[in-house]
Amino acid sequence: MTFEPATPTSVRYPELTIQIARQHPDVRGAYRVELSFTRPGTSAPTEPDAGQAMFDTARLNEVLNDVDEYGARLTQALFADPGIQSSFETAYALAAADQLPLRLRLQIDAGAPELHELRWETVRDLHGSSLATSEQILLSRYLRSPDWRSVRLQPESQLRALVMIASPTGLDQYSPEGAALQPLDVPGELERATQALGEIAVTSLASHGAARLDALTRELRRGYDVVYLVCHGALVNGHPRLYLENEIGNVAGVNGSELIQELAQLRQLPSLVVLASCESAGSGASGALAAIGPLLARVGVPSVLAMQGKVSVQTAQAFMEQFFVELRRDGQLDRAVAVARAEVKARPDAWMPVLFTRLSSGRLWSTPTEISDSRFRPWDALLNHIEAGQCTPVLGPGLIEFLLGSPREVANRWADRYRFPMAPQDRQDLPQVAQFLAVELEDPGFPRTELRKYLQEEMRERYGDQLPEHLRGAQLDVLVHEVWKQRREHDPMEPHHVLASLPLPIYLSTNPVDILATALSAVDKKPRVELCCWNDEIEWSSARGREDRPDEQRPLVYHLFGQMMRPESLVLTEDDYFDYLIGVTKRADLIPPPVVRAWNENVLLFLGFPVDSWSFRVLFRSIMNQEGRARGRKKPHVAVQIDPAEGGSVDPLRARQYLERYFQGEHVNIYWGSTEEFIRELWMRWQQRSGSASSVGAPLVGATS
Repeated sequence: MTFEPATPTSVRYPELTIQIARQHPDVRGAYRVELSFTRPGTSAPTEPDAGQAMFDTARLNEVLNDVDEYGARLTQALFADPGIQSSFETAYALAAADQLPLRLRLQIDAGAPELHELRWETVRDLHGSSLATSEQILLSRYLRSPDWRSVRLQPESQLRALVMIASPTGLDQYSPEGAALQPLDVPGELERATQALGEIAVTSLASHGAARLDALTRELRRGYDVVYLVCHGALVNGHPRLYLENEIGNVAGVNGSELIQELAQLRQLPSLVVLASCESAGSGASGALAAIGPLLARVGVPSVLAMQGKVSVQTAQAFMEQFFVELRRDGQLDRAVAVARAEVKARPDAWMPVLFTRLSSGRLWSTPTEISDSRFRPWDALLNHIEAGQCTPVLGPGLIEFLLGSPREVANRWADRYRFPMAPQDRQDLPQVAQFLAVELEDPGFPRTELRKYLQEEMRERYGDQLPEHLRGAQLDVLVHEVWKQRREHDPMEPHHVLASLPLPIYLSTNPVDILATALSAVDKKPRVELCCWNDEIEWSSARGREDRPDEQRPLVYHLFGQMMRPESLVLTEDDYFDYLIGVTKRADLIPPPVVRAWNENVLLFLGFPVDSWSFRVLFRSIMNQEGRARGRKKPHVAVQIDPAEGGSVDPLRARQYLERYFQGEHVNIYWGSTEEFIRELWMRWQQRSGSASSVGAPLVGATS
């Protein structure tokens, strides 16, 4: 039986998770095995089936050089319990009945790290066929991570790869596993990596002193989705060690723990790390590169593809090329690995590639989910209202993540620094963490002051080497505007620039920095910036020109949640959000009439809001509480763009139903994709527009990220 590859419209694969944990600490080799199966269309797994297994490492090591015998012995140990056998056969049969591959996740408990040294990719099914080289089985090692950062899935067109190849001078003086290390073919390795990555944009750090640990971490701060590392490695005293370079190109031995510590400090981690090397890069038992895989996953790297032995050049090259060819089809990592293993299954080292992942969806990038009730249809209506100046964008934090990171990342950093005592999942909630700081330090203004300090440090750390010398010590607003200008030069469809280029009179923002005014000025418009007077500390004079009616050439940028240059205006803590909601309800007369008219009558285009965030909920509630929103059928329609992120909303139909209820019965249209995808499609359609307007009903457009 053969299976077609997944498409973006596929709902799910049938999933079988095999969890293995130590049974008794005092009984060597005894483990508990638990199987749970989830079929497509169901939201919960079946009742788990549990059994026991004994993994005798010494007996397995006797046949390390006989792949077939090793696989047979490991299979016998894994399926020794009749209940485990039966559960596996049932899951396999159900997947076959659905004509879908079975997604098989091997989840090794953190308390049994020794099991990662076993060659699980040699396991057979109960009929003797290899699981790892069958396209009917999508095998990966599924890992839990204490890292609470959500995984951001970029569109395929925006993926960036960093290729690092280390072949330092003096390798032949090192014999960590009994044989001298040999130089790598750097040009050949770089060509093979670039060819395998296909159309993904590549930056390289290729030898001659470039392949250093500090160079790697510094470059990763610029943001990459794929890291492709080619180097020698070995297990030294049971610990992985990599042979990178120093400043002059000589050998610099780097412990795996050093690499992990450096990556753990990064604000943004790559989605996929490929540890690709061959011949002398691994050891007989497990390989240094494979040993690093679980460590990378533990610190938050979503997926790692590594070699767990001395893989041949021919196998590595054929596998990698096929892997990336398949990956570009649908972004499904485990499916691409299965097909690539099948490509090299005739080779004796076909089992060596191993995929470690914590991605529940198995996807490397986002793809618009084309479900009939969730496709975004009202493009013509939206363009009509933009043309008429009756569309009002509302900007959320997702639009400035490239500059400052997400609010969740800020919350995590503060939670670590100030020893936040609440539940782990609350560490990502910036209003809650900020509220803790205000109470703990007995200073309500401290979170606002700390936010400016934190953001300024973050900007200098991330972009210091990109800034002109005279700007490296500049204040936050100067840094923000300079970095945005550089980004705009490299991306003609940067969201702020696209929005500024549209013929719109009013923009609403919840962000603490004002890039939009800079973008408007860059297209020869004269923006007016005002702050929402939601508390008594914000001076009335900040809202100058309140009766002036904005237009396309003199647009109004209205900051709902304040600006960094006016700390007292920021909406940051939980109390701030409650006070904001009360303030704009009781002090509605302080909101400029053009803004009131805009959110009562215009199409609202929400961009960059996490659907479950305080900013999203409080902002919508404040709009719904406005008197003009209760004018029955005059209310505009609602269309919400949702940015899929691993661990976030993954069901567009349920998201649509939830938002319809949230918007009190108004019709909701959802664009399922990233803000960047939405902006690019919007701009493409706007440029193609003939200029004639049609009489299609108005959508109220919202976007989350």
